[in-house]
Amino acid sequence: MSDEKNRLGEKFKDVEAAREDQWARQRDAELLESMRKRMEHIACPHCKEFLEAKHDRGIHMLVCPKGEGAWLDQKALNTLMEKAGK
Repeated sequence: MSDEKNRLGEKFKDVEAAREDQWARQRDAELLESMRKRMEHIACPHCKEFLEAKHDRGIHMLVCPKGEGAWLDQKALNTLMEKAGK
């Protein structure tokens, strides 16, 4: 009987852990989606217009629609530097 209780208790713990993992995955997905939406609407620090995504020669960047600047991530910057060095 005691062995049955231990196995049943372990099953309950496994189910609870699986539910917590499922909740955490769902919460992470919601947070990532929220961050992606916010990243679509970043304002230029100079003119306050929303930045626009642009792909140029295989490099992804965000550019100011008024020409106030462009923003790159580290990977895009490294790619640009490699291409400039060739």
